[in-house]
Amino acid sequence: MAYTNNLHIIYGDATLGINTPDKQYIFSYEKGGLESLKIKGKEWFYRVPTPTFWRATTDNDRGNGFNLKAAQWLGADMFSHCTEIQLKVDQHDFADLPIAPLNNQFSNHEYASKVEITFIYETLTIPKTKVEITYQINNNGHVIIKMRYFGKKDLPPLPVIGMRFIIPTLASGFEYEGLSGETYPDRMAGASAGSFKIKGLPVTKYLVPQENGMHMQTHQLKITRNTTLNNADHSNEDFDLTVEQTDKPFNFSCLPYTAEELENATHIEELPLARRTVLVIAGAVRGVGGIDSWGSNVEDKYRINPSQDCEFSFKLL
Repeated sequence: MAYTNNLHIIYGDATLGINTPDKQYIFSYEKGGLESLKIKGKEWFYRVPTPTFWRATTDNDRGNGFNLKAAQWLGADMFSHCTEIQLKVDQHDFADLPIAPLNNQFSNHEYASKVEITFIYETLTIPKTKVEITYQINNNGHVIIKMRYFGKKDLPPLPVIGMRFIIPTLASGFEYEGLSGETYPDRMAGASAGSFKIKGLPVTKYLVPQENGMHMQTHQLKITRNTTLNNADHSNEDFDLTVEQTDKPFNFSCLPYTAEELENATHIEELPLARRTVLVIAGAVRGVGGIDSWGSNVEDKYRINPSQDCEFSFKLL
C-alpha cells in the first residue's frame, strides 16, 4: 500500500485507527485512550494508558501518616473517568466524534499528515480536578504524548503525577540515559550521569514491598522484549520501544508490578507471578524522606503541591 503523507486514517465505528508503514495505532473512544500500539507487528499495550497518581507507600510514608492523608489518590489511580474527547485531523476539528453512523461518510482511503487526539479525565477525588492527555502523531509516525494535570486547592498531597503503561509481557531488560541507580527527588546527590543497561525488571527486596525503581532526569529509555501474547509468534527475537524526552528530561520506573500490587502485599512472597511490564512516566515525583529512618515528613521542596499545574511530554519511537 502506498502511503500519502504517511498517515492512513481508519474511522471505525467506535475507534480511530492510524497506520504508518511500521506502526499501527488504535484509539478507543469507549475506553478513553490508546488501546493498541503495534510496532513492526508487535503489540506494546495490554491496557489503555491512564493517568497515575499513586506510588506504593514506603515505611517512611506510613510512619508519618502520608498514606492516610493521600488515600483518595489510590482510588483515582485505580479508576479513570474519561469525560471528553477532542479530535483534530490536519486542520479539521471534529465537533462530534466520527463514530457510527457518522463514520459512514469516510472510505478506506483517508490520509492525513497530522492527527491530534485529546482525552480529558476527571479525577475521582473531593474536590475533583481534571487531567488532559494529548497524542500527536505526525507524518513520521512517531507519537508525542503530552499530559497536563490541573492544580486544585484543597486536594490531598500527591504521591506522583504521571502516566502508566501496561506492557503485555515481561521485558528482558531496559537501558537508559540519565542518572545511575534508583533515584528520587531527595535521592539524587550520589548519582552520576551516563548510559546504563539493566537486565530484567529488578524489584528491591524489602521485607514489606513498597515503592522502588524510580529513575529521575532521564533523556532516553529503551525497553526490550522477546516474547508476545501471540501464540503464533515463535520468533523469540528482541524488539524494543524507545521513550525519548521532548523539551525536558522525564522520570520513569519499569517494574513487573503496579503500585496497587506492591501496596497489597505485606511480604514479598505475596506478590503475584511476574508476567507483565509496568512502565510509569512521571512528570512529578514525591521524595521518599527517611530523615530519621521513618516518621518525619518529606521536606517541603520534595513534595508535590496538588494546587499547582503539572505538565510534561515525551515521545514514543
